[in-house]
Amino acid sequence: MERLESASYIRVVLRDIETEAHVGLHPWERHPQRPTRLIVNVEMFAPLVRPLSAETPDTMLDYDPIREALKAWPKRPHTPLLETLLDELILLCFRNERVSACRVSIMKPDIFNEAAGAGVEVYQVREPGA
Repeated sequence: MERLESASYIRVVLRDIETEAHVGLHPWERHPQRPTRLIVNVEMFAPLVRPLSAETPDTMLDYDPIREALKAWPKRPHTPLLETLLDELILLCFRNERVSACRVSIMKPDIFNEAAGAGVEVYQVREPGA
């Protein structure tokens, strides 16, 4: 695989997806009737196919599996750490063999009054041979 810095890439983006999940370590985050509102961003990077019109349903980066996973989060059991959810999304991005790297962030916008949000973000490059 080519190094990410030396090639042209396409970036597929899912931006500011709002969902809910039962997540968090704090006691106030453990109420089953009150899930935590989350804002999720996902970017997937793959080698650019030229011309772009040569992309086909078999070669394109499909964001639907990620969207479907996010829609299921409100029904999943309580997860203590956002990092667990983040890890699952990264693995889902790399299920597509064309994805060379991804950036995933999960923010809790309502957690602190003095902040627009608190959360985690990872930029990960596919491991060689993976």
